[in-house]
Amino acid sequence: MTRASRQLALLSFAELLALSLWFSASAVLPALRREWGLGDGGAAGLTIAVQAGFIVGTLLSALTNLPDVFSARLVMQVGIVVGAATNAALAMWVDSLWPALALRFATGMCLAGAYPPAMKIMATWFREGRGLAIGILVGALTVGSAAPHLVSGLTTLPWRETLLVASGLAVAGAVVVQLWVADGPFQFPSARFDVRMAAAIFSERAPRLACLGYFGHMWELYAMWAWIAVFLAASLDARGGGSYAGLNPSCATFLVIALGALGCWVGGLASDRWGRTTLTMLAMALSGACAATIGLTFGGPPLLTLLVAVVWGVTVIADSAQFSTAITELSPPAYVGTALTTQTCVGFALTMISIWLVPPLVARAGWRWAFATLAIGPALGVLAMGRLRSAPEALKLAGGRR
Repeated sequence: MTRASRQLALLSFAELLALSLWFSASAVLPALRREWGLGDGGAAGLTIAVQAGFIVGTLLSALTNLPDVFSARLVMQVGIVVGAATNAALAMWVDSLWPALALRFATGMCLAGAYPPAMKIMATWFREGRGLAIGILVGALTVGSAAPHLVSGLTTLPWRETLLVASGLAVAGAVVVQLWVADGPFQFPSARFDVRMAAAIFSERAPRLACLGYFGHMWELYAMWAWIAVFLAASLDARGGGSYAGLNPSCATFLVIALGALGCWVGGLASDRWGRTTLTMLAMALSGACAATIGLTFGGPPLLTLLVAVVWGVTVIADSAQFSTAITELSPPAYVGTALTTQTCVGFALTMISIWLVPPLVARAGWRWAFATLAIGPALGVLAMGRLRSAPEALKLAGGRR
């Protein structure tokens, strides 16, 4: 195994552990609904609070050029450890919604230091095969995000202990970064503080189109991740009970989200071989089709519902890393970290809207149609990436493979 491959494995493992913080509260929502009497608004709020915190964290990071001025490794370590602490505080001391929202917001802010800097570190190890490398990293993030659902589905741990397990995993991730992760040989130039660089990514046509594609992708992704567990449970209830090939809804949710790691790996290979725009357009077309049709399986045969959900879980994330990879190839080298952080910030701002929209859509139209609105994002994303494909700057992508 080469040194770059070892670093890829170590950084991906650290990211897997750290991102268990993201959906830790979502995984225990049934218990919180019972104990705190949460309605749909409160349940959505616990997920949206993380997104909001992440947005504020990435905005501050971008405005201060944090991942370019300071060591990306240090930013990762601090973000992960403080995020683990805020998540543990919720587990140990909180008994109502509003303090929980504040702590989930703080956790989201901290995760802004765990995700974009990791992509920058990975980019310093790979020039050829960068799409696959960042794809594997995002695949690890995907499994980490799904991990609390597995803990909830396989154990009888109370919700507080489930959150503490997630915090413990995150701290272990910070230890991996501290002891074994290093910057690679293809380091980006040092940057000076320049607040204008946070918005510079939108001033050039090619990076702007890559961001627009990413925004369409994000409209769909986190709303799907946030509500697929509720959908799967409600579908079984509507049918009168049963299971997903022997899996309860929590374990089925883990399977659906975690298999997205396979999509990230295949997407990375395809993107490096056939081009960034080719892969992203194909993945968004497939995931958008799943979003539009999965509701038609609601209350139907569980295996059919699970099959569509698995295909959706694989395709909805397969392109995610490639938008970030495109930004590392299209942006000024000294401000790659800032560009990645700005792209991520705006993308996650959109997720707050789509996550919030799902419960009222369920109330008005039912689960058969609620997810269909998510297909709007990938449809617009395909248009943006098609325009990027025709731009001369697209030759910078994947060694000339558009």
